[in-house]
Amino acid sequence: MARRFRGESRHKVDAKGRVSIPALFRRVLEAGDPDWTDGLNPNIVIVYGDHRRNFLECYTIEAIDEVDEQIADLPRGSVERRSLERMFNGQSLPTTVDDTGRLVLPAKLRQKIGLENEAFFIATGDTFQIWKPETYENVEMAKAEAWLDAQPDDFDPLTLLGGAPKPERDG
Repeated sequence: MARRFRGESRHKVDAKGRVSIPALFRRVLEAGDPDWTDGLNPNIVIVYGDHRRNFLECYTIEAIDEVDEQIADLPRGSVERRSLERMFNGQSLPTTVDDTGRLVLPAKLRQKIGLENEAFFIATGDTFQIWKPETYENVEMAKAEAWLDAQPDDFDPLTLLGGAPKPERDG
């Protein structure tokens, strides 16, 4: 079963804020929800964060549990812990995918990122993001293209992975 989100797509958003999740993303949500079984709908946590975030970040239950564990390791009462708790606990929405594979995005979340008739989904490994398509193209893609343009013509992005330690695998 797929454990990472991959790909990108655009989907219509209806007047009630319902938007279909890409089918491959739904499989990852199911795999990342320890309570999910056939016939149930997977749970998800949407982190909308503060005013600087112009997208919604969607976490599987396993991914948000990992973030919660890392936050809990910080000193209780520290500014860093309180800020992360506010963002990942307070400025988030636990929800469930509906029977037809859709998310219902409340008006508050749609208004925050300017989402209207269409949503852009982009995979980011163990999470996926939902953007207003124009914002993604004008802001995020522009940043990525500027970074790539600053690299040498023969730049291979895989060279960035050369020094990364390999994770231990079970089995």
